Amino acid sequence: MRIGVDIGGTFTDLAALDETTGAVVNTKALSTPRELLAGVLRCVDQAGVRLADCRLVIHGTTIGINALLERKGATTGLVTTRGFRDVLEIGRGNFLRMYDVLYRRPTPLVPRGRCHEVPERLTATGEVLVELDEEAVRAAARQLAADGVESVAVVFLFSYRDPTHEQRAAEILARELPGVAVSASHRITQEWREYERTSTTVVNAYVQPIMDRYLGAFRQGLEGRGFRGQLLVTESNGGAFSLDAARSKPVHTMESGPAAGVTGCARLAGVLGADRLISFDMGGTTAKCAIVERGLVQTTDEYQLDGHPIRIPVIDIKEVSAGGGTIAWIDPGGALALGPQSAGADPGPVCYGQGGAEPTVTDANLVLGRIDAARFLGGAMPLDLASATRAIDEKVGAPLGLSRATAAAGVVRLADVKMALAVRSVTTERGLDPRDYTLVAYGGGGPLHAVAIARELGIPRVVVPPSPSTFSAWGMLATDLRHDLVRTVIEPLERTDAAWAEARYGEMQRELQSILPAVGVPVRHRAADLRYLGQEHTVTIAIENLAAWADLRLKFDAAHQRAYGYAAPDVEVQLLNLRLTVVFPIEQPRLSTIERGSGAPGAFETRKIYSTLAGDSVEYRVFQRDRLRAGDTVRGPAAIEESGTTTIIDTGDTLSVEDHGSLVIQLNAVEAMGGVGGSEHRSP
Repeated sequence: MRIGVDIGGTFTDLAALDETTGAVVNTKALSTPRELLAGVLRCVDQAGVRLADCRLVIHGTTIGINALLERKGATTGLVTTRGFRDVLEIGRGNFLRMYDVLYRRPTPLVPRGRCHEVPERLTATGEVLVELDEEAVRAAARQLAADGVESVAVVFLFSYRDPTHEQRAAEILARELPGVAVSASHRITQEWREYERTSTTVVNAYVQPIMDRYLGAFRQGLEGRGFRGQLLVTESNGGAFSLDAARSKPVHTMESGPAAGVTGCARLAGVLGADRLISFDMGGTTAKCAIVERGLVQTTDEYQLDGHPIRIPVIDIKEVSAGGGTIAWIDPGGALALGPQSAGADPGPVCYGQGGAEPTVTDANLVLGRIDAARFLGGAMPLDLASATRAIDEKVGAPLGLSRATAAAGVVRLADVKMALAVRSVTTERGLDPRDYTLVAYGGGGPLHAVAIARELGIPRVVVPPSPSTFSAWGMLATDLRHDLVRTVIEPLERTDAAWAEARYGEMQRELQSILPAVGVPVRHRAADLRYLGQEHTVTIAIENLAAWADLRLKFDAAHQRAYGYAAPDVEVQLLNLRLTVVFPIEQPRLSTIERGSGAPGAFETRKIYSTLAGDSVEYRVFQRDRLRAGDTVRGPAAIEESGTTTIIDTGDTLSVEDHGSLVIQLNAVEAMGGVGGSEHRSP
């Protein structure tokens, strides 16, 4: 058996794969914030799985990112090169929200009083200017101990060139501060840019004690139920790495749950024959979206978390506070607002009946009839419609002077707009036309809202995969062991050759061997970041064969010509970074085909559901998804119910069932195009 576990802010999802038969069992339970493992074990029991039979558990977690966003991380200190204690305070001159006059930089995770300088200095090329003052490191340790720190970040200038000083300082701090976690920058990121490197290391130090305790307890809890297999943790780059690596480098897990869903979309792209997808994951707390091109996820190493730059490879995900548990409220100006506050799993939305008092997106969907109160989670968790109605009336309708339906529809519409803006941020704001893409909707709320968002943006098709509410957990089953290393070298390209590159990549390979457990034959991907002398930004060139290193200059000129419309073959080229990705492929779970139908779906019910398109309640046909067959076609207005979610299609929309069970929705507002993932658009 192989298990994927995704612990979200509201629900814990589990997908269990029988590697012998290919059968997958999906389960879902409320997250248990006070004891997260309890929710996982509840899912295990629901799936009827014996942990003793599992050889592999792949886990995605939001513990690290939640600790950062909620400012509940460890008391952290910083030891840095003399003269650089204020790097976090100074940051960069650019504003994250350029036209927001009320914008304020986030408060540094380490206050200035816990930033300590020590004499040491390297040049930009790695030569020692000032030897490390070890007594100053010990003095800093004594001050940090007096401050009660639980974790320390060590960031020395240009340590990516030579980590010797950092290594020695980390040894001293570990000896002087027993029980205190130590994060040295050369172990976290070896890229240049001192502010980003410092910020990344400090974020790692800030969440490391919490993640270390959590993952250790998680492993013990599984072992207590008989698990003796291998536990992996998903990374923000869409891969997975060892438990020990995750405990020491938790900054690589900050987007681990959402990344697994995007990885699942990349696997689904091959099944659908789609070359351009937008992954759209609406969970209980947030909604996330990302781009998948030709089966590949889009990554970036310029990433911000709550205003803190993270300099590691991360799937390029846009996240907004618009989940099922996001709270609707009236702002001081008397306008309807949504989030960022969330009801989470405890107490959860009002309709959960666990003490929640503030209306949420889920409450609004329930009031509008878009969710059946008696069938939520397959009937295992009936919802309290009366309480949800009362909350919408009292907290939204009455203050705004709106009818019940109009108030609830306003909450749903506001959620749709926020999520559409998030999709725009990864498409139109980057020069991509959303009409060229197919929207893949998953998570507990994705199928409820996907058609409205697609219509807002002119996206012609929506795909809802099998078991969408647990799709991110399924994506973990499709996750390969993977880790990315980036090492700044800053060398004139003409001074390097294949032997030089082979030696540098060999060092990186040996470092990766301590992070990834060997399970088969690895696949290596090499690349280099190059630029013309005097430029700020770089172009990344894939390196398929080190023996052809001499051709790198010609490839760079050609790539620069394609990207910017010109090349400068007479200008010196700098080699800035070396990139190495090592992947140990894991056998992918298979999507089984389903029985073909006659084209006309079977029995259905009808009920009144508020149509956001019509602006009124409309008679909808309601189908159970497990009764649909491949080739069946449904015309809207209709709702497709299943255990974890409901898919809503409007009047004129057409839904068809694909051979593997995915629901493919053609919106009536856009003329049909060839293939699921068409690469060109036509006018409506």
